[in-house]
Amino acid sequence: MYANSIRFLALCAILPSAFAGVPANDTVKGAKDHPMLSRFEGSKMVAYEVKQFDEAALPTSKPYYKNNQLMFDSVLKPEGKYTRIVYVYPVDRSSLEVFRNYQAALDKAGLKTVFTCAKESCGENLGNHMLRQVEVDGFIKGGSDYRNTFNSGAHEPRYLVAKGTQPDGGTVHVAVYVVPPARGDLGGVYLQIVEGKPMETGKVSATLNAGEMAKSIASEGKVAVYGVYFDTDKADVKPDSKAALGEMAKLLQQDPKLKVHIVGHTDNQGSVAHNIELSQKRAESVVKQLTTEYKIDGKRLSAKGVGAYAPVASNDAEAGREKNRRVELVKQ
Repeated sequence: MYANSIRFLALCAILPSAFAGVPANDTVKGAKDHPMLSRFEGSKMVAYEVKQFDEAALPTSKPYYKNNQLMFDSVLKPEGKYTRIVYVYPVDRSSLEVFRNYQAALDKAGLKTVFTCAKESCGENLGNHMLRQVEVDGFIKGGSDYRNTFNSGAHEPRYLVAKGTQPDGGTVHVAVYVVPPARGDLGGVYLQIVEGKPMETGKVSATLNAGEMAKSIASEGKVAVYGVYFDTDKADVKPDSKAALGEMAKLLQQDPKLKVHIVGHTDNQGSVAHNIELSQKRAESVVKQLTTEYKIDGKRLSAKGVGAYAPVASNDAEAGREKNRRVELVKQ
C-alpha cells in the first residue's frame, strides 16, 4: 500500500553477536542517523554530510565507458536537502541481508523502487563510480580500512533508487548502495537521501541603480525593481528595501519631469481579490516611502496594484513566483 508520508524506517535485523573490526563508536563527530532512515543494527557511521540545498546525481541505469568516460543512459537529478551517509557493518552479515532490510523498510514506508540491480546486473563499473564518491575529499573518517571496504566489495554491489512522498507533500529520493565484506574488509553502506524542497532565496540581493532604471524606462517605458521587500501577506516596506528605494528616489530627483505609476505585482497564490488588494497596499506603501522619506512630490506618483495579472514567469514553481512578486515603475 503506497503510504502518503514517510515514517521513521527501522531496520529489523537482529543485533549481531560479533563486531569483527567494526569501530567501537561512530567515527564522525556530531552526526546522527537520518530521521527518515535508520542504520542496519550493529553498523557504525564513518562518513556524514548534509547540504541544505543541492542537486544529486542518482544513476538509474548500468554504467559503461564511452571515449574513456564513464556514462549512464539514465540519471535522476533531484534537488533539495541532500544527505550522504556511509556505514560499515560486520563481516558476519551478508550484503544480501543488509540490502533486503533497507529494501523492505523503504517498501513499508511507501517508497517505490525506480531502479535496482545486484552484482553482474549492475555492470562492471558501478563500484568504481561509487568508490570515487565516497573517497573524495576525505569524506570517510577513521582510516583507510573503512575506505578499503568500498574497493574490496566493489565487484559485487547491490544498489537501488526509490522515490516517495514526504508528509508535506514534497518528493523524497533515496539511493542505497551496499557492498559485501570481502578480502578481510568490512561491509559497507552508502546512503543518499534527497528531500525535495525549494531553495532558500533572498540570500543575495541585487538592485538596479538609478542610471540603469532610467535606461529601462527610456527603452521599455518601465522598469522592474526586485529590491523592495515585504513580509508574506503584508504591505509594510521592510527596512532592507532602503537601497532600492534610494535608487528610485535618485531616478526621480535626476529627472524632475518624470512621472511614474508605482505598480505592485504578486504571484498567483491566494484569491484574485486578495492579491489585488495586497498589491495595491504595497504600491501605496512604496509611494508613501518615496514622499515622506525622500521628499518626492506625490503628484508625480500614482499607486496601482494589479495582483497576478501581469506575470513575467510561470507561477507553477517557486522560482517563477519569486520573479512575479515585484514592484514596477511605469512611465505615465
